[in-house]
Amino acid sequence: MHLAFDIFQGIGIAAALGIRPYLPSLAVGALAAGGVEIHFTHTQYHLLQAIPFLVVMALAAVVLGILESRRTLDGRIGTPVLAAFSMVLGACFFAGSLARAGHSPAAGFLAGLVCAGIGLAASRPFLARLRSRLDAQSAGVGLPVIAEGSALVTAILSVLAPPLGVVALLALVWLLWSGRGREDTKYAGLRILR
Repeated sequence: MHLAFDIFQGIGIAAALGIRPYLPSLAVGALAAGGVEIHFTHTQYHLLQAIPFLVVMALAAVVLGILESRRTLDGRIGTPVLAAFSMVLGACFFAGSLARAGHSPAAGFLAGLVCAGIGLAASRPFLARLRSRLDAQSAGVGLPVIAEGSALVTAILSVLAPPLGVVALLALVWLLWSGRGREDTKYAGLRILR
């Protein structure tokens, strides 16, 4: 049963980090440092709960917030860099979740990449659709709050109640699936106009 909960926990954390990498990493690392339902002590992933890592995640979250509020984050550069951090952190936290119980972290690393990838693939188009419906000021302030808040809540709930990690991943898969249906409908309408 412990292995299942470790897997569920890893799924939810990695999916949350696919939405946003820094603030959820800080929260999960802080929970691990406090020994609240997760820890990485005596594993090769102990860095995820170390003070220097937590400080770097806090600074990265602040810098990301400032860049987004000033709209200086270039989508061509910023988005791939943010996506890379999301994927790597998601993989590391999932692997750490398995390693703490003595299981092989290799499977967790691969599964973390997949779960973070689903979080990325579902959240980016969803946030883009929201941005298109909001005015510039509302989008500049509201979207980062929505993204950070949903990622933070998902990560914390996945640590405290691991089965919710699977629920979060299924919700992201549904969001991805329903978003693709809307894109297909949009393009079908454009083909009719030709």
